[in-house]
This record gives sequence, C-alpha cells and structure tokens, in this order.
Amino acid sequence: MTRVALVGTGVVGGSWALVFARAGLEVAIHDADAAAAGRVIDFARTALADLAAQGIAAKEPADAVLARLSVAPSLERALETADHVQESVPERVEIKRALYRTLDAVAPAATVLASSTSGLPASAFTEGLAGRARCVVAHPINPPHLVPLVEIVPAPWTAPETVERTTALMRAIGQSPIRLRREINGFVVNRLQSALLAEAFRLVEDGVVDADEVDRAMTDGLGLRWFFLGPFQTIDLNAKDGVAEYCRNLGPMYYDLAREQADAREWNAALVARVESELRRTVPADALPARRSWRDRVLATLGTVKQRIAQEAGG
Repeated sequence: MTRVALVGTGVVGGSWALVFARAGLEVAIHDADAAAAGRVIDFARTALADLAAQGIAAKEPADAVLARLSVAPSLERALETADHVQESVPERVEIKRALYRTLDAVAPAATVLASSTSGLPASAFTEGLAGRARCVVAHPINPPHLVPLVEIVPAPWTAPETVERTTALMRAIGQSPIRLRREINGFVVNRLQSALLAEAFRLVEDGVVDADEVDRAMTDGLGLRWFFLGPFQTIDLNAKDGVAEYCRNLGPMYYDLAREQADAREWNAALVARVESELRRTVPADALPARRSWRDRVLATLGTVKQRIAQEAGG
C-alpha cells in the first residue's frame, strides 16, 4: 500500500494524516468542509515543528513529509487511486452508513475501507454493502502520531485478508496493532479504561479520596509500571514464582473487590460537577488547549524513551 485516502479531518483525522505521510505514503485528504481539510496540512506543519523543537530526530525534512499531503477537490478524486481509506467522520451511525454506501460504490474494489470509530462496530454501518468484506475498524488511540496502538476489529463478514492487510499496513507505518477476534462493545482499550474510570468516579463519590489523589495514584503509582509493562506482565513480576503464585495469593481478594464493584453507577450531574470543579482548580478552562499541547510534548518525549527501553530489552 502506497496511497491513502483520509476521509474526515477532525482531531483524529489530522493526526492520522501525519502518521501516514511520515511513513512515506501519499495522502489524499477529503472533508465535506474544505477549510477543515486544508487545516490538516497546517496541523502537520506545526506538529512536525514541535517534534523538531524537542530534538526528536526526523527521518527526512518536514517539507518532504508535507509534500505527500494533498487536499482532494472531491471524495471521488480522493478515492480514485487509494489502496487504503481511513475514515474519521463523526461518531454517528447514520453518517457512517451513508458514507460507506458511497465509499463502497466509488473506491476501487481492492481498497480496504477502515474506520477510526472508537466504539461503533463495523457491523453497525457496513451490513448490506456489496463490498462489506473489505470493511474493518482500525481504531487509534488519540493522537495516533504520538500513541502507536491501533485496535483492528473485524465485523462478522470482514475477510481475513482485510484484517491481514490492515494489520500489516499499521505495522509498516510504525503503529502497534492488536487484532480482536470478534466485535465487542467498546473494543479493548475503552473497556479497560471504562473499568478504571468507574472505580475512579466511585472513589470520589464515596468520599474516599478526591480527583487529584486518584490521578496521583496513577501517575505516581500504577502508571509508572504500566508505562512499559502491561497488567499481566506486572503481576507476573510481583510474585516470586510468577503469575500463578500471584493469582493463588491475591486472586480471592480481587474476586471480592470485583463483586463489590459490580454495582454499576451512572456518572450523575452532581458527581461530574464535583470532579470538574476540582480539575478546573488545577487547569482553568481557558488553559486546556495549552495543557493538550503540553500533553503532546510529553507523549512525544515518552515515546522516544520507550523506544530506547525496548531496544535495551531486546524487544
């Protein structure tokens, strides 16, 4: 695959454009809002400058990367030579259904149609399409030019070849794909995050700790390990003889905790207002854009550190 059509240019779409272009692929950008499509190139230029300012080495000059980005005058022009379509339009099933009818009718027959959706299964908007076997979810973690994980989620009718091609492409462009064996609500990352957020809100609602203390439990505790070890690898190292011993010793405690946590709770308005009030004391609303820029700079730095850790570990 050498040519990508990027359809939808919000925050995720713009970041995807940079991922593909940095990897050497030609990217045709299309959005119903032509001005939004043009802003993708501005975003890429700024992001590349930010990375360079942090001393993060680039394989080639920024101008060479930017030269691979072009705004297509129409959806048809964007699709006409695409090997892969990365769709990142709003998360509304009716919008995706209408778009995928067009994508399936216009894109070359061999083109993979991949969605960036963070929660809608491909089966919700591709059923009935003649080319539904080439449709798949390729859900990135935002922003994908700084966070490499991509969830590859097939619909029941997605062809194995589509999954293989999409997985191979993601590896080739420097992302880290995981392949789900079947569709499941929320996919993997959001299910893991959901469990953690449910407990975080519960601890605040029950007056155990405040929002800042929950965050520090992660940033100064679990997050330091989870930055480079997953939960299974973590517990494997937390018992002398590994994971089986850990589960024998602590499995009953975790089972009791799971039963205690089984009563699902809504994030009611009063609770959300309480958490928001605590967060705004640290970061005022008008400072959120600057805070996001800070987050992206930290992510870029951590990415280089993680690469060095992997190299030292031989991984």
